[in-house]
Amino acid sequence: MAAMDVIVEKLVTVWRRPTVRRIFPLLFLLISSVGSILKELELVPPSYFNSSKNFFNLYFVKVSWGWTLLLLTPFLLISSAVHRGASLLGQRLLSLAVATAVWYICTETFLYIEDATGTCFQSKTSLLATNEFASKATCRRAGFNWRGQDISGHSFILTYSSLLIMEETSPMAILRTASLPALARTVLNLLYVALNLLVMTWVWMFVCTSVYFHHPIDKLLGTICGLLGWYLTYRYWYLKPFSPGLPPQRQLKEQKQHA
Repeated sequence: MAAMDVIVEKLVTVWRRPTVRRIFPLLFLLISSVGSILKELELVPPSYFNSSKNFFNLYFVKVSWGWTLLLLTPFLLISSAVHRGASLLGQRLLSLAVATAVWYICTETFLYIEDATGTCFQSKTSLLATNEFASKATCRRAGFNWRGQDISGHSFILTYSSLLIMEETSPMAILRTASLPALARTVLNLLYVALNLLVMTWVWMFVCTSVYFHHPIDKLLGTICGLLGWYLTYRYWYLKPFSPGLPPQRQLKEQKQHA
């Protein structure tokens, strides 16, 4: 597994750079803004990814929160066992619970806003509205088209999931030099590489969302919600005493900065 160790080392080196960690959140705003301009000017040609039925959208983005938890949970279980055991594990699982609550509240709020601000039309191009249906669900079941403030759930979840993974995998900077059983080391390395591949997938699908789907304001609002969900937890609340706290490596750095 020497090759895997080299890959892990290179990934850890990239994420340890303060510049990378500062720029990465802003990258989503940049992509959303530039992508929206390209979409409005129709400068991006159609491709496999401009269909909402493409493989990555159907089997990854649509269930992106599930993929994030599926890989991140075992990573936290193993990494917490290496550090302080049950105490740290409880903190990190609580952070996942908080993240899941943020995901649920935001997505449900987006759906509520779309319902509350929408109107049912006979087709996507029709200007004739019908007052017979008062919700998106009933409108679409009837074969009509619902138009409301459709804040981009894709922009939100892809931003938020990527930043969550960035924060929660930061202990790998310590773990890569820790004394671990061979099996635990192998599993941890595989999970870490898989999580990085997942982030790459989320960023790529975020690019596709930006250049092919939604109105600019809907994408911007979704992206901002994802950034706020991350910032208010990892950059504000988790620095306070009564919180899940930061992952070990992040906690050490933040304590030095605030000393």
